[in-house]
Amino acid sequence: MLEATINWLFFSILQLDATSHLVESLRFFVYDSIKILLLLYVMIAVVGYFRTYISSKKLRNWLSNKAGVLSNFFASLFGAITPFCSCSSIPLFIGFIKAGVPLGVSFSFLITSPLVNEYLVVLMLGFFGWKITALYVVFGILLGAVLGSLAGYFKLDKFLVRDIASRSSKAFKDVKYTSFKSRIRFGLDEACDIVKKLWLWVLVGVGLGAMIHNYVPQEWIQGVVDGTGIFAVPLATLVGVPMYGSCAAIVPIAIALFNKGIPLGTALAFMMATSALSLPEAVILRRAMKLPLILLFFVFVTIGIIVVGYLFNYFQFIVF
Repeated sequence: MLEATINWLFFSILQLDATSHLVESLRFFVYDSIKILLLLYVMIAVVGYFRTYISSKKLRNWLSNKAGVLSNFFASLFGAITPFCSCSSIPLFIGFIKAGVPLGVSFSFLITSPLVNEYLVVLMLGFFGWKITALYVVFGILLGAVLGSLAGYFKLDKFLVRDIASRSSKAFKDVKYTSFKSRIRFGLDEACDIVKKLWLWVLVGVGLGAMIHNYVPQEWIQGVVDGTGIFAVPLATLVGVPMYGSCAAIVPIAIALFNKGIPLGTALAFMMATSALSLPEAVILRRAMKLPLILLFFVFVTIGIIVVGYLFNYFQFIVF
């Protein structure tokens, strides 16, 4: 409905040239800015409402007190069953931090949530079959658990933005909500508070994404990746990191790369990098993290995706 309305405004009312890269970038910017801001507001409000039913202390203790990497595994598994992209998983990540969940455990959710979701799994089942899809899901969950564990090991909490870190301290207290109205009010207030702080970052990030989306040809990506041999996996990952797109757009690109003879792991590395990391995500994460932590997050996930890409290339020849 939203996209149809914006298309009607651009091409029927304003009669702009649909073939122009500039017009398409502007349409992409308007559509995705409205969509993400609305999604953020609604999702933050809904998450805030349900948070009133959950004891922050119990949630923190449940995820924190699992032995070893078990807490990271459960957070990663939770990320796999949530239908969020890299940008829209951030509010829940911030909610975890505010509830006092350790940063490493919260990272496990943030990493896996955009990598594994029902939209992507359904598309992959249709294109790649159940074996590749199942292996992808397993690798995605393990990647989140392992990288989250590493983040926890290095104790990176000092790189959280001050107001986020202060609300995730041991002094964070549960508030009792006794009525439906008070729970709704909390969710709406939480959404307003966070969106007020995020909206400018969202516009900047979507603007960058719109330019990349419309001015970097897919053929160029395919051509570069196709001619780089053993270095194709890291190159495909690095090319995918700044890209911005939905799962519905990413899977067909991975299929196109695979059909051109590019190894499976190389194509999936590009898809994973585009799903899990993006410039808009980095910009929005600036609300919760200082720059060194954002850089470390991107480096950790990029290296992890490269390793998974090589593993897929290996399994392609011995399993599929």
